[in-house]
Amino acid sequence: MINIDSKILDRANSWLTSTFDINTQQKVKALIASNPQELNESFYKNLEFGTGGMRGIMGVGTNRINKYTLGKNTQGLSNYLKKVFPNEKLKAAIAFDCRHNSKAFAKIVANVFSANHIEVYLFEDLRPTPELSFTLKHLNCHCGIVLTASHNPPEYNGYKVYWQDGGQIVPPQDANIISEINALDFSEVKFDANSNLIHHIGKDIDNVFINASIKNGSFNTNAEAKNNLNVVFTSLHGTSITIIPETLKRAGYNNVHIVKAQEVPNGDFPTVKSPNPEEPEALKMALELAQEVDGDIVIGTDPDSDRVGIAVRNLENNLVLLNGNQTMVMMTNFLLKQWQKQDKIRGKEFIGSTIVSTPMMIDLAAHYNVECKIGLTGFKWIAKMIKDFPELDFIGGGEESFGFMVGDFVRDKDAVTATLLACEIAAQAKAKGSSFYKELIQLYITHGFYKEHLISITKKGIEGAEEIKQMMIDARENPLTEVNGSKVICIEDYQLSITKNLISGSIETIDIPKSNVLIYHTEDGSKIALRPSGTEPKIKFYISVNMPLASEEDFIATEKKLEAKIEAIIKDMNLN
Repeated sequence: MINIDSKILDRANSWLTSTFDINTQQKVKALIASNPQELNESFYKNLEFGTGGMRGIMGVGTNRINKYTLGKNTQGLSNYLKKVFPNEKLKAAIAFDCRHNSKAFAKIVANVFSANHIEVYLFEDLRPTPELSFTLKHLNCHCGIVLTASHNPPEYNGYKVYWQDGGQIVPPQDANIISEINALDFSEVKFDANSNLIHHIGKDIDNVFINASIKNGSFNTNAEAKNNLNVVFTSLHGTSITIIPETLKRAGYNNVHIVKAQEVPNGDFPTVKSPNPEEPEALKMALELAQEVDGDIVIGTDPDSDRVGIAVRNLENNLVLLNGNQTMVMMTNFLLKQWQKQDKIRGKEFIGSTIVSTPMMIDLAAHYNVECKIGLTGFKWIAKMIKDFPELDFIGGGEESFGFMVGDFVRDKDAVTATLLACEIAAQAKAKGSSFYKELIQLYITHGFYKEHLISITKKGIEGAEEIKQMMIDARENPLTEVNGSKVICIEDYQLSITKNLISGSIETIDIPKSNVLIYHTEDGSKIALRPSGTEPKIKFYISVNMPLASEEDFIATEKKLEAKIEAIIKDMNLN
């Protein structure tokens, strides 16, 4: 028998008042009566904003996604908007994905905004997350909301908040909004809509967004090259089906095969264990179709269409899934080369990356004489770079978790434009007798062969959160002195905002917002980062190794050496 903490029981009992509807009250009563473990999980804390906004399991309670937690967040955000923009007519844009309840949740959020005299532009049906970022700027809104849980399992949903620049909220907005939310009682949430302030949007915005995507993601690929590229695409039951096929068609890519069994949006994601293009299994059906139709490139997007997974043919003509670091360096290099061809690199340009992504991005920036700005995990930090440095031109940037952004017309990772850009790279490479994969190898020959690997350890529930917390404490109190026989020469601690050089003993301040991340750098050039996820019950270990690559002929042998090195690190750190 699980004991119910009195504080948790008090919280649960507060949901049995007239503030909450009868259906909610009945569900809470059932938890109190017969499911104390779920009661604990549902009420032991409030859902918090992480790297991707507020995300959690749907259900009743303060630690769940429901009408009341969404309403309270939207009420707090409304109060904050009125303080920040006291004399302006406030506007908000809202989009939602294919998940269960997303459309209903979006309507609840719209109702609360409108009840607070905020004009709302609500998409009539599901749309990609990057389209919301674009729409917010296009319609000069003060904020935007997307109802999505990205690639999380079906029982999850979430609430991403965007600011008027089109990027997700960052300090100080996030802390200030949270303060407003925490100051509220659920009884203060205004749910009664002012329907006159809610406007439905759809195809008109789609057209503008598609045109902008083509403008930013197309680079003089001739019609023959486009027709010769054989593309296989899957939306993994998500929102990208509403935009990407039409974008490719208008851009001139007519040889596109869509995975029909995954074409219809479905919040159960029935054909995959996880709708995450980072997972090879998610693209299994697309890879099978590519074998049937002799596809050159396979592209899959997550449910809200901000992440993109890409598979291409390797030197043996077998389809292989690239990781996020590989697609990022390929896309970044392609963009840099286009800017160089157009004589647009003049010393005031930058690319963006994150602290857990491949160090190869720094090498690319140096090669093209542009700056590489490094931020925390999460695309909101890359968007913040653009806002903080208006005097610089943003070329593009990404992160290892399969996200990329082309230019600044959208200020979040954007699978729509990234899909088009990937096709441009592949089509141009094929037209000159090369391939996407061979072009990647050439990058390794020029800049060094970087190989990355991610280990994710899932720890669910209250106990899991404590385990992850303790793992980070142990790593700080007992730091590694060597990894796989190579001395640790530097430790970056983003929670303490310091970099400690273990050779000289010197300590430098890190000028990046605090985050619970620890990074080891070793004598042989390896990099190992530890980071609890901000949106999932996981702790992640990011491993990066590298060595020179002399030629394409040496690629396979060199890759095996790097893979063996990664396996040795995993074994040495007991991450098996």
